[in-house]
Amino acid sequence: MSCIEEMKYEILLSQCSFKEAREYIKKNFKETHEVPPGYKIFNVYLIGVPPLLVGVEEDKVIFPYTKPCYGTFVMRIEGKEEIERLRSKR
Repeated sequence: MSCIEEMKYEILLSQCSFKEAREYIKKNFKETHEVPPGYKIFNVYLIGVPPLLVGVEEDKVIFPYTKPCYGTFVMRIEGKEEIERLRSKR
């Protein structure tokens, strides 16, 4: 898997807090999964204040992504393999 910035992604919420990201995902997506800080998705490790929520919508994954010096964003990226891994809790 390549760098997030090289993937086709959509930013749903930008420069938000960890809490705002969690609440946005919880409010807007029916299927959510709680993951620990350090959970690896799309070859990056998620950081933040637990609980971290990752949403699923059809074949897309919605997750908080923090880029140092830029802040936290809620992103949506196609990821069937990541969804299967989330659902199986691997």
